[in-house]
Amino acid sequence: MGIFSRISDIFKANVNDALDKAEDPEKMLKQMVIEMEESVNKATLAVGNAIANEKTLERKLLKAREEANNWHQKAIQAVNAGRDDLAKAALEKKALYERNAKDLEPTYQQAKETSMKMRAQLDALKAKLDEARTRQNTLIARSQAAKAQKQIAQAFSGVGSDAFSKFEKFESKVEQLESQAEAFGQLAGEQTALEDQFKQLERANTDAELLALKASLGKLPPASGDTTSTSASDDPAVLELKRQMGQVPPQP
Repeated sequence: MGIFSRISDIFKANVNDALDKAEDPEKMLKQMVIEMEESVNKATLAVGNAIANEKTLERKLLKAREEANNWHQKAIQAVNAGRDDLAKAALEKKALYERNAKDLEPTYQQAKETSMKMRAQLDALKAKLDEARTRQNTLIARSQAAKAQKQIAQAFSGVGSDAFSKFEKFESKVEQLESQAEAFGQLAGEQTALEDQFKQLERANTDAELLALKASLGKLPPASGDTTSTSASDDPAVLELKRQMGQVPPQP
C-alpha cells in the first residue's frame, strides 16, 4: 500500500508554496503532473497484480471445490458398485480437496477485498489526476495572464530596461539635440548680423576715402551756383565730407 501513500502525499502537497519557490511556475506544474501520472501508472500496475492474484486464488478455490465434488461422485459410484474400498479412497480424496478449498477461502476473500479497495483508490487517484490536469491548464493560463499584466504595468511605470523606456529616453535625447541646434543657430545668426553691420560701415568709410582722394586730385566736378541744394540721393557720409571740403555749405 506504500504506492498509494506516495500518491496521496503528492496530491496533498502545498502547491502554492512549491510555486512560490519555483523559478518557472508553469514548468513546475507540468513536472508535478508528470510525477502524478507516473505514480498513477505504478498504482495501476499494482492493482493489476492484485487482481491477477485474486483471479489465481479464485481459480484454485473453484478447482478444489470441483475436485471435491468429483471425488464425492466417485465415492457414490464405488458404493453403488459394491466397492467400499474405492469409495473410502474417493472420500479421502474428497476430504483433501475440501480442506484445500477451506484453506483457500479466507485467502481468496482477503485478496478480493484488497483488489476491490485498490480499485476504488485507483479510481479516486485517476479522478484527482484529471482534476490536476484541468487545474494545471487553468493555473498556466492564469500565470501567463499575470505575466502579461506585469509586463504591461512595468512598461507604463517605466520599470526595467524595456523598449518603451529606451524609446522615451531616445526621444528626450533628440529633443535636447534639437534645442542645442536651435540655440547655436540663433547665436550664429546674431554673429552674422553684427558682421554685416561692420561690413556696411567699412563700405561707407571706403566711399568717403575715395571721395577724398578724388578731391585731392582735383577730380571732383566744380561746384555750381545751386550748391546749397543737395541731392536726396547723396550718401550722408559723402555730404559730410563735401561740407568739410567747402563744397557744401554748412546747414544753418
